[in-house]
Amino acid sequence: MSEIVADAVPAASVRQGPLYRIVRGILRPLVRLVYRPTITGAEHVPKHGAVILASNHLSFVDSIVIPLASPRPVQFLAKSSYFTGTGFSGWVSRTFFGAIGAVPVERGAGSQAQEALDAGKRILDEGNAFALYPEGTRSLDGRLYRGRTGVAWLALTTGATVVPVGLIGTEQIQPVGAKLPRVRPVTVRFGAPLDLAHHGGATSGRARRAATDEIMTAIQALSGQEPAGQYNEVPPQGALARLADKVVPRERV
Repeated sequence: MSEIVADAVPAASVRQGPLYRIVRGILRPLVRLVYRPTITGAEHVPKHGAVILASNHLSFVDSIVIPLASPRPVQFLAKSSYFTGTGFSGWVSRTFFGAIGAVPVERGAGSQAQEALDAGKRILDEGNAFALYPEGTRSLDGRLYRGRTGVAWLALTTGATVVPVGLIGTEQIQPVGAKLPRVRPVTVRFGAPLDLAHHGGATSGRARRAATDEIMTAIQALSGQEPAGQYNEVPPQGALARLADKVVPRERV
């Protein structure tokens, strides 16, 4: 699903409080006034019930753009370091990310990845909207990387509707290394909901892979990116490791 994964996240942390609604109510019209984003397909996002917004990932600001462009409140996972800072800056970071619907998680892999999926599942089980990036991390070259199967596990486990999202231009708002956002054109395209049930159950690795590939195909059609054909990660090191990954590919979640 993502390179950021969760430690145990208490159920209360996935609920949106009044500050979320206040900040969303202020930021949403302000951002739309300044950036005048082009938003299409918003009618595809169900007004009620669990929904997964599966998006490409080009910039840090994606996690701000999607909640502000969505016709309904959205939550997503964010690095726990945004919530653990001290002093005034730590308070500002905690308040801001909590206010825009972020749920703190720890980086990790292996069994920790399942904990992150469980955090997302709790959000969906409460009938909320949950945004994630199947690529796992930002694309630094503009290409669309292969999706990790956590998104399919969530969809097939919870029965949540999956709405693909294509972001265009967000990397120009805040390129990697830039401290402040710039005013640049941005487009957010919500695609038609995907029915993934025909791929099979969540316990099938083949079903998870096929469902994830269908989601990524839909995202690519919306974003217009060139497919990278590989995962956004450091390739296996050494001839033996590369051979093993080709013969018995491990599942990325």
